[in-house]
Amino acid sequence: MKSPEKFVESFAALAAAGIAAVAALAVAVPAAAQTAPQTAKASMVNAKGEPVGEATLTQTPRGVLIRLSMSGLAAERAFHIHQTGKCEPPFTSAGGHFNPENRKHGLMQAEGQHAGDMPNLHVGADGKITVEALNTGVTLEKGKPNSLLREGGTALIVHEGKDDYRTDPTGDAGGRAACGVITE
Repeated sequence: MKSPEKFVESFAALAAAGIAAVAALAVAVPAAAQTAPQTAKASMVNAKGEPVGEATLTQTPRGVLIRLSMSGLAAERAFHIHQTGKCEPPFTSAGGHFNPENRKHGLMQAEGQHAGDMPNLHVGADGKITVEALNTGVTLEKGKPNSLLREGGTALIVHEGKDDYRTDPTGDAGGRAACGVITE
């Protein structure tokens, strides 16, 4: 049987080792937790090539959060992700909507929606907008079929009209008013 002094010494050594282990874990956890999420961006330009806004895209556990700030808009506008990373006016170079699963267009489609379908933008009287939208159908993780950072790229498009959320393949959204190539 150990003497009370030896017991206290053993307990103190064990407690010190436990505190050191907890301290090491506490230092390691914040470093891992501080890893910045993957991001991308898009500089939005109008048909004259003039800058009209910025978008930042952030990978989340449930999809990509898109934060768009723009000016010079009027009325309700359709907002989509397009399949090609080119923005040559009139922006048809961006191709159709990003649709890796070959679904029908529209948030109201029973058959699903394009991965690039997004809610309409509701623009204030001053022509400015800042909006955040979570797109659960896309990722920034390279190599995935629904990755926005794929070979050939992708682009954000703001249309001249609003999306009716049903008409395939474009939602009857009209021409393309602004475009931004999504880049890292």
